[in-house]
Amino acid sequence: MEVGKKLWAIAEGYIPGYGTGPAPDFISHEAACILNAGAHDAHIEITLFFADREPAGPYRVTVGARRTLHLRFNNLTDPEPVPLETDYSSVIQSDVPIVVQHTRLDSRQTANALISTIAYTQ
Repeated sequence: MEVGKKLWAIAEGYIPGYGTGPAPDFISHEAACILNAGAHDAHIEITLFFADREPAGPYRVTVGARRTLHLRFNNLTDPEPVPLETDYSSVIQSDVPIVVQHTRLDSRQTANALISTIAYTQ
């Protein structure tokens, strides 16, 4: 079963610089929740875009066939860590169809805020 598209964009990105809850569950973070329902591994490249500098990436990840990955942008380090407290957008390219959902946990206050939305695709 294949579901999804090969090109996705998340226009909204921002990782708060701190959080109030215990690690790792309540560290403020951004995530791309990626579903690969197909029969082949998904080889994915992520490029980050910024308002005041050149793009970063590609960050490379693999999501196995018939698997899901909740990828925290905080954990991306190669080719460079994703900067905290910086606006960014991301483009996610895959060699097989995938589905991408965006989430953010903002734990800067004791009353945590979680947002989630499906990423954009054509």
